[in-house]
Amino acid sequence: MTSDAWLDLMRGGRWKEAWRIKDAQMAARRGESCWHWPRHEQYAWNGDAIDGKRVLVRCYHGLGDTLQFIRYMPMLRGRAREVIVWGQAKLTPLLARVDGIDRLLPLHDGTPQAEFDIDIEIMELPHLFRTTLDSVPSRVPYLHASPLPMPRDRSRPAVGLVWQAGEWDARRSIPYAIARRLLAVRGIDWFILQPDAHRAGWPGDVGQWPGELNLIDYARAVRAMDLVITIDSMPAHMAGALGVPTWTLLTDDPDWRWMLDRDDSPWYPTMRLFRQREPGDWGDVVERVAVALTQFTQAPTD
Repeated sequence: MTSDAWLDLMRGGRWKEAWRIKDAQMAARRGESCWHWPRHEQYAWNGDAIDGKRVLVRCYHGLGDTLQFIRYMPMLRGRAREVIVWGQAKLTPLLARVDGIDRLLPLHDGTPQAEFDIDIEIMELPHLFRTTLDSVPSRVPYLHASPLPMPRDRSRPAVGLVWQAGEWDARRSIPYAIARRLLAVRGIDWFILQPDAHRAGWPGDVGQWPGELNLIDYARAVRAMDLVITIDSMPAHMAGALGVPTWTLLTDDPDWRWMLDRDDSPWYPTMRLFRQREPGDWGDVVERVAVALTQFTQAPTD
């Protein structure tokens, strides 16, 4: 079966069947080398058992991917003798507070300075644990940060907004001219959590921008929000992992992790999903979010 079949199964929630496809792919590639591939396409796990072994977790994908799947560390540590995470240096302050990690090493382009018995890429962990919709480790928060003090009106909800993703998939981004319609919703203290906000189109006229922050302070800013509204990018995973209410705005053809035809996520219990109904139509998504925001402002806050 093809990778398209795997994608269809994952999006449809038929994960047991999807892992059988991965098993077959793993068996077929035994003995082959992938280390000359781009790093984010490399695999590491060969299917061997991890019990009682020293396990190296390679974080070869994006920051958001690491934040999503670092949740598996306590489960991994429950079976392994030692868990070593080779992760992005920017995330070190956050990952240092995650349960189940024995050693945390900064990722670089060389080889890891650690002895290990088995290595696995972090996005292979759902396969390792044969995760199903019923067994997703969904308890939040599993990332921890103290709220960043920010000037705000406590009588109104603090809402953070992110509209532009990185260069990986431009379709995930919303033009600022459309996203700014949300900033017109009254009764909200708006915070611009968009990295590099001015280059992303924000003219500085609406909302507060905390400036460019390192990732631990960015997490603290997210933690200070009553709600984060974001496209499919790292801030969505950060907010979800911190247990912050999060509305994630998706294309009509999103990544497998968001599945299809549902407005919630098995990965993040505090997250709500808003999907494009037509390819590229962000206007309709923003209008629906604006309606939901009006209802949100009328709900009592802590």
